[in-house]
Amino acid sequence: MSEQTRHSHIVPVGVYVGVFLALLVLTGVTTGVAYIDLGPINTVAALAIAVCKMLLVVLFFMHVKYSAGLTRLVIVAGFFWLAILIALTLADEFTRRWTPDPNSWSVLMTAFSRLFGG
Repeated sequence: MSEQTRHSHIVPVGVYVGVFLALLVLTGVTTGVAYIDLGPINTVAALAIAVCKMLLVVLFFMHVKYSAGLTRLVIVAGFFWLAILIALTLADEFTRRWTPDPNSWSVLMTAFSRLFGG
């Protein structure tokens, strides 16, 4: 069986070189953004660049762009699960009360001293 008939799609070398160069440029942009103070947008910019790099790797190097429907379904399910985990983490993070109450420990310590006779 020839090499051509075993693979349904052969990606040209130019595509890999282009993706590699794009990844190098995006890595340089990530480094550049790290040295610029964008305030609260720093994290958003870094994550946006990271998502672009991730998409390039998944689509071209992992051949998801050329794969069958089941592989795409598994990839989408993985991202859906990641979104659920991020949503649950953010729900926990945003509902916490972060201003500490210094008196809360003193009330607890008073109760313990009464219980244990200290």
